Amino acid sequence: MARTVAELPKGSRITDYIGFGVLASTFPLGNVKQVLSETGKQSIRERELPAHVVMYYVMALALYMQSSYREVLRCLLEGGQWLRGEEVNLKITGKSGISQARTRLGVEPMKRLHDEMVKPIATEATRGAWYRCWRLVSIDGSCMDVADESVNAAEFGRPASKRGISGFPQMRYVSLVENGTHVLFGTQMGSYRTSERKLARQVIEHLEPGMLCMADRGFFGYDLWNSSRASGADLLWRVKKNLDLPMLERLPDGSYLSMIFKSAKDRRHGIGVKVRVIEYRLVGIPDAEPLYRLITTILDTAEAPAQELAALYHERWEIETAFDELKTHLRGTKVVLRSKTPELCRQEFYGLLMTHFAIRGLMHEAALSEDIDPDQLSFVHSVKVVRRKMPFFGAFPPSAVDDVSQIRAEGNSG
Repeated sequence: MARTVAELPKGSRITDYIGFGVLASTFPLGNVKQVLSETGKQSIRERELPAHVVMYYVMALALYMQSSYREVLRCLLEGGQWLRGEEVNLKITGKSGISQARTRLGVEPMKRLHDEMVKPIATEATRGAWYRCWRLVSIDGSCMDVADESVNAAEFGRPASKRGISGFPQMRYVSLVENGTHVLFGTQMGSYRTSERKLARQVIEHLEPGMLCMADRGFFGYDLWNSSRASGADLLWRVKKNLDLPMLERLPDGSYLSMIFKSAKDRRHGIGVKVRVIEYRLVGIPDAEPLYRLITTILDTAEAPAQELAALYHERWEIETAFDELKTHLRGTKVVLRSKTPELCRQEFYGLLMTHFAIRGLMHEAALSEDIDPDQLSFVHSVKVVRRKMPFFGAFPPSAVDDVSQIRAEGNSG
């Protein structure tokens, strides 16, 4: 898809008001430089674009997906003098120089920064983030178009279509989402040919005790279920209606205990894992399926009644909203990742994830300050919150403050 826009697009989106101060307060310069040192990517000699500037630049690309490379760099350098210091005069280099700088950086520093810092953020006071004692998370996958280059097509592949193949190669990714805040974390990406289950094997490593993970029926399998529950997290997954789940004991709330097995041999010998089965129907709901079946690791009905878990499961769709924010509100509709090589596509994708995390973190703080559910906070409202805080971002280097509340406090005291 051709890119002809050489300046910032007209009209207002939340990303136009976020500014680079939010990125820097979420990913402080000290952390960025530490990751560069650990990965051996720090700048050895003075360049027009030092490595730490390129890290923020890749995140900035996600703020202005429809703008030219040079325009985004100009905005970054003019709005972030803290990146260079007074003694360094950074130039607005050309497209070729930007591409070379991104290639030198590679994907590993972006991945390392993402993996270290993009995590669940809900506190005990966050509305909608908890069910009883559990932090609610969901797992799901999606795809994203990348630039139509032969190397991208060879690396990622293309989905089939009615007319042969699609217009753009696609990467596939699987994420966990913190339901209450829409923070996407533990994300793993691969080619379009890579199955969601395969990617999920790495994603579930980010589950922790105290979480309640929900998943659709496409993810269920004995090995993946067992690996997920080994994390210490509890699970609430939908399963297919033809899965053989023998009733061992009917429970007071209408659910029942059963077993799942790895193989037919294990089934014959009774070697399996005990689960609790919840079956229900949605009466009077258009397009509802005849029967829904959930299995859970929570065997005690007093801890989590079946009716509550059945109602809770449908919050799994929060991850679809988070994906929509990433692919539509942030990236833009009908916009593909602009990078021309697989390495830079992966780099750009991590920048997109981290920018989404920064925006969601700001929205979470706004929700806490007003004691509302972040899920009810609209993008329009978020723009208003950011506008109130923007005057304070430019006055202080991000390394000098810990969070948005301190920035606001400094501004008020001045």
